[in-house]
Amino acid sequence: MEELNIGRTLLAILIAVGTVATFTAPDAKSFMNPELARMVFWHLPNAITSTLFLLATTWFSLRYLQTKQEHWDVRATAAQEIALVTGILTLATGILFSKYQWGNWWDWDPRQTSFLFVMMFVGAYFALRAAFDDPTKRASNSAAYSVATILPLLFLIFVFPRLPSVANTSLHPDVVRKGGFDVSYKTVFYSMFVLIGMLCVVLYRLRVRAGLMELALEESYAELASRDDSAATRMVRPVSLSEPDRQEGPRSGG
Repeated sequence: MEELNIGRTLLAILIAVGTVATFTAPDAKSFMNPELARMVFWHLPNAITSTLFLLATTWFSLRYLQTKQEHWDVRATAAQEIALVTGILTLATGILFSKYQWGNWWDWDPRQTSFLFVMMFVGAYFALRAAFDDPTKRASNSAAYSVATILPLLFLIFVFPRLPSVANTSLHPDVVRKGGFDVSYKTVFYSMFVLIGMLCVVLYRLRVRAGLMELALEESYAELASRDDSAATRMVRPVSLSEPDRQEGPRSGG
């Protein structure tokens, strides 16, 4: 436990150092507003992390459909929650980037719009879970939804933005893949990606641990309730009590 606390403390320190580095890194000259282009340090790592956890959700959902073991549903839900949070951060930082680089909060850029649709798919996952009270139906339907929607999600994330007709009209920069960052910018970018990824893994593991504990408590309560019900409905064998003979004969004299 002590080693775990030391590791988390070290991660927190590294994230603080990385945050400072995002403000002190040299300006990216290839952007319209070089000083505020450092938003990329948060935008892209969150987008990549969100995508990775979406893939993890699909894998855990597939494992649940194969085994029907509830701990896979816990893992799938935890991964989808991380994907939702990092996806919202991706949209938020993208909106800020759009405002200070392109002049508008939302330009309906193809990549902006496609990722918005991705987040709508993610939100629908939780809406679907909320529609079922039965835990088994909730887990089965949400797992099936996750597996069924992975191909549209991959299309929106990887294929659609790279279609020639889309890529030629998009304002979205592609400086990372084309090598538009210098060494210092790349160092900070990849460092933030690793740190944000590590933080999300820690949060995911904590969420899974809480979910498994909740699952164990529910099983314990169900077992106790079944014991109470069986005790309440237990058959009691009637016992006949013989009444004393009220009409006893006269006692014989001495």
